[in-house]
Amino acid sequence: MVGDMAGKASLTRRDLLAVGAAGILLPSLAQAAPNPKRKRVLRFAHLTDIHVQPERAAPEGMEAALKHVQSQKDKPQLIVTGGDLIMDAFGASKERTKTQWDIYTRVLKANAGIPVRHTVGNHDVWAWGMGNQQESDPKFGKVWACEVLGLEKPYYSFDQAGWRFVVLDSTFREGNGYKGRLDDEQFEWLGDLLAKTDAKTPVLIVSHIPILAACAYFDGENEKSGNWVVPGSWMHIDARRIKDLFKKHPNVKLCLSGHMHLVDLVAYNGVTYFCNGAVSGGWWGGDYHECTYGYAMVDLFNDGTFENRYVPYGWKTRS
Repeated sequence: MVGDMAGKASLTRRDLLAVGAAGILLPSLAQAAPNPKRKRVLRFAHLTDIHVQPERAAPEGMEAALKHVQSQKDKPQLIVTGGDLIMDAFGASKERTKTQWDIYTRVLKANAGIPVRHTVGNHDVWAWGMGNQQESDPKFGKVWACEVLGLEKPYYSFDQAGWRFVVLDSTFREGNGYKGRLDDEQFEWLGDLLAKTDAKTPVLIVSHIPILAACAYFDGENEKSGNWVVPGSWMHIDARRIKDLFKKHPNVKLCLSGHMHLVDLVAYNGVTYFCNGAVSGGWWGGDYHECTYGYAMVDLFNDGTFENRYVPYGWKTRS
């Protein structure tokens, strides 16, 4: 954790941050005592990196996660997905992509009894990894995902419970790959939106790729060269200009992301960044490093504070 986060976040009353591969509960960092008069205005579940596919019982795993979310004694009022909803469309055929989206929509419709807001991840983008051979298809790129998810654009905002939610589009094409960033149009839109938001309204940012994350340093031997090297596809390459924008708007309170299949917390310049693991763990093949199958439960309060807790849902890897 870096920066000053006093009074900015109360992580969890249960003092938990993550569950490691061995099921060990890791203690969170101590926070200043929250305002005893504050009132919770919204509880929602952040489900990221579901990566549903026909194999490895992924549909059953997705169903188990959704049921676990809604079986809590203190139930959430909303689900926010974090992108990478299907295993992969980036380099997949049209038939394979359709199969994955059909599974996703079927399982979600049958098991989500509360409203759902969606984020588009890099694996939800169709055929970018296949060069330009599919570029003339009307479903190319992010179009297909937006159609399935009912989105006019892959970035948008909405207001709920006195908070402003801003869902960003993190993925931009570079050759046959991608980088985590905002294009100029989206960055200008974000700046205008924050400028027009009442300074007393707390703002929550959702992105698939982390804007800022500590776990990006450990996802691979990134120090092997003798210097830390974090690819721009793992963490926003434009994080500097985004954090400079946030500095102008202190009502930006927290940023939620996925992508890394790891759990961490970074606090910098008054903004708290949570990377919230993966419903699919290690792509349905078991735990990934220190992260097991799970999702985050997030509480928002009327004073702009919040709590974020990673919740394992007990899934066991299947062949």
